[in-house]
Amino acid sequence: MSIATELLSRVKGRFSAELDIRVETGPEERQKWFLAAILFGARISGQIAARTYRVFAAHGIISPEAILAQGWDNLVTLLDEGGYTRYDYKTATKLLKVMASLQEQYGGKLERLAEISKDYDDLERRLRALAPGLGPATVNIFLRELRGIWPLATPPLSPLAHLAAEHLTLLPPGLDGVAALKTLTAQWSAQPVGGHDFVDLEAALVRLGRDYCRKPNCQACPMGNYCGRRINRLSNL
Repeated sequence: MSIATELLSRVKGRFSAELDIRVETGPEERQKWFLAAILFGARISGQIAARTYRVFAAHGIISPEAILAQGWDNLVTLLDEGGYTRYDYKTATKLLKVMASLQEQYGGKLERLAEISKDYDDLERRLRALAPGLGPATVNIFLRELRGIWPLATPPLSPLAHLAAEHLTLLPPGLDGVAALKTLTAQWSAQPVGGHDFVDLEAALVRLGRDYCRKPNCQACPMGNYCGRRINRLSNL
């Protein structure tokens, strides 16, 4: 059994699917994921971000129009309901700015933004220009789950995924982001895992990197037996 097979049997795949968002089915689902990606983009736990998204979804507050109609005070209340208290004021302001810019510049349509972008750099620039604080991490979170859906959604490999892939010896050390993504996608093409796609692999690696590889948490890691760093450390004892 391949390392990728083991990983996907032990660690969840794409974040959007965990939230019951099917980005491949249409613009409305991608708008849902855009909102969720903004929430995931802050330095806050994934559990809180997911819970907060579900609060918005339960109230039917997903579209730019619906978010703008809430106003700042109501958005803060919704964020607090999800436990997003540390970044509630800042995020309420960001959401209003993002959705207002999306309305003014692209008629409230993310698809329009994607269609008129010339290349990946232009797509990233347009997304980041929607509001101050909409940084590369948030854009990467959003676009990596649109690989194969939007033609220009080709973000570099997430640093967390890169770190985890090195620890699992899926990637050799020292590759830059472009080479790392090319190597990993080639490996996936040569040996895919049934029922999954590359986006699931990348998301699983992000989860592993976030929760274990960047922390001294090897004992609890579900992939500890496949971790080159851990094996090397044990062999030197």
